[in-house]
This record gives sequence, C-alpha cells and structure tokens, in this order.
Amino acid sequence: MTTKNTAADTPPLTGRIALVAGATRGAGRAIAVQLGQQGATVYVTGRTTRERVSEMGRPTETIEETAELVDAAGGTGIAVPTDHLQVEQVKDLVTRIEREQGRLDILVNDIWGGNALLDFDTRMWDIDLDRGLRMIDLGVRSHIITSSVALPLLVRRPGGLVIEVTDGTARTNEGFRENFYYDLAKNTPIRMAFVLGEELKAVGGTAVAVTPGFIRSEEMLDTFGLTEENWREGTEAQPHWSLSESPLYLGRGVAALAADPERARWNGQSLDSGQLAKEYDLTDADGSRPDVWSYILAERAGGSPDTADYR
Repeated sequence: MTTKNTAADTPPLTGRIALVAGATRGAGRAIAVQLGQQGATVYVTGRTTRERVSEMGRPTETIEETAELVDAAGGTGIAVPTDHLQVEQVKDLVTRIEREQGRLDILVNDIWGGNALLDFDTRMWDIDLDRGLRMIDLGVRSHIITSSVALPLLVRRPGGLVIEVTDGTARTNEGFRENFYYDLAKNTPIRMAFVLGEELKAVGGTAVAVTPGFIRSEEMLDTFGLTEENWREGTEAQPHWSLSESPLYLGRGVAALAADPERARWNGQSLDSGQLAKEYDLTDADGSRPDVWSYILAERAGGSPDTADYR
C-alpha cells in the first residue's frame, strides 16, 4: 500500500523560482541550498566553476557544487556562470530563466568578493582609488545591475521577494564600518532594500536586507587557520568567535522568510540572522542560537555582556 503525498508534505517553496546571485560559497551557497530544501528551483551564479577560478582564488568551491547541494537538499539546482558586473551576461541569465521557467519569484543579491580589498585603519585618501572603486563595483554596482535586469521578470507576478545580503543592519551600522569604501559597500544594500521595498509595494512585492553575524564561511575559517570542526579554538584570539555561526544559520532564516506568507511585514527593513532565528524559531547546525549583533550593541551601550547569554 502506498501513501499519497498531502499538501502538508509539500515543501512551501515548491514551484517557486529563485535566483541566488553569488552562490559559490558562504552565505549565498547556504541560502541556495535552504531554498532548495524548501522545494524551490534555484539558479545559482558566480564566477568560479570547475573550469575557471575567479579573482578570489578559491578553486575548492564552485557553482556546480552548489547546484548539486541544492539537488541533494530536495530542490532543483541550476548553475549558470555569471559575472554580475557584465550587463550582457546578466541579461543572458535572466533571459534563460524566463525561457525555461517563465517566472522569477525570489532574487537574492549576495554578490561580493571584496574582503581581500579591505584595508583596516586606513583613511579614504590613503587607499588606492582603483582598489576602493573595485569594492564598490563588487558590493554595490553588481547588485544594481542584477536588480535592474531581473526585476521586470520578478514583478510580473505579485509576491516577488528581493533579498539584499550585506554586513550589518541599519541599526548596527550607525557607527563607522572599517573604512570609507567598505562602509559604502555594506550600507548601500540596506538602503537599496528600503527603496526597492517602497517601489515594490505597488506590485505586491517585498524587499529586505539581511546580514549574518560572525559567519564561519569557508574563506573566514581559512583566514583564521580553523575548520568547522575546531573553530572554537579561535575564541582565544577573537572573543567574538564564541558567538560565530555557520552559513546554514542565515540560510535557514532566509528560507523561512521566503516561505512566510506574511513576509511583507518586513518590507524595507534590515534583519540579522539572530532576529530571523528568533522570529522563525530556528537554530544553527549545533542547536544553538547565536546573536552576535545584540551582543555588540550591548557592548556599545557600555555594558559587560556575557557571551553565554547570546548563544
């Protein structure tokens, strides 16, 4: 005797089409996989493939692998090599999505790759201009190009969702962020979500900016010489490591947001992974619920918070 699937068994994003721009690794990969786990068909893009490595110089993570992880999670992953600073490549990508699916329901702008360009404690006029502008291109211009090209397809149906992935929220970024170019690169997507949210209201769409906390991405772990198995050793050099999170944490939050029929209540806002976890009753892979941004805000307010209260 066989048992028929019921509506309750059907993942909430079944039939939805998502584009995760910048899904090679880190938060973008985790978001793509979690959207797939909820039933979505996910187009994953990036510049590193099994045949070509981007300027990031990380051949170990590819968009093909991300697509395979989406498949393994229960969705449909489709890898499309795309440089999101090349308008024609983005147009070809969206044209393909339209031809193959006829719709786009979720756009995630997670394009980045600028960490290697970050100069700490360096004044704007002491930073090489080309280096600074490259960061703006990677973190802002790429997002603008992608939204400009993809939104005409997304707004054909009400309910479209745009997610801007950045570092920090409007509240946490009230202070100075690292240097002039990084500050612009990470604050602009927050403003973009607000403005797009205003424009999407009329067509039943939603735009939200999201941020991870202290994320243990592949790149971050390598930078500190750690692995996902021994990351707690990093707490000795950087106390905030004790409140770090895996990319899965934000991925689960974004997938829950995308599946929320009342997600419009977040329109135009910026949310962090800890907020999403509390709202949707989520945890990280180890069962914890890290909330580094609340911890940092408590520190800024002059308190002496205990990290144990924020995990």
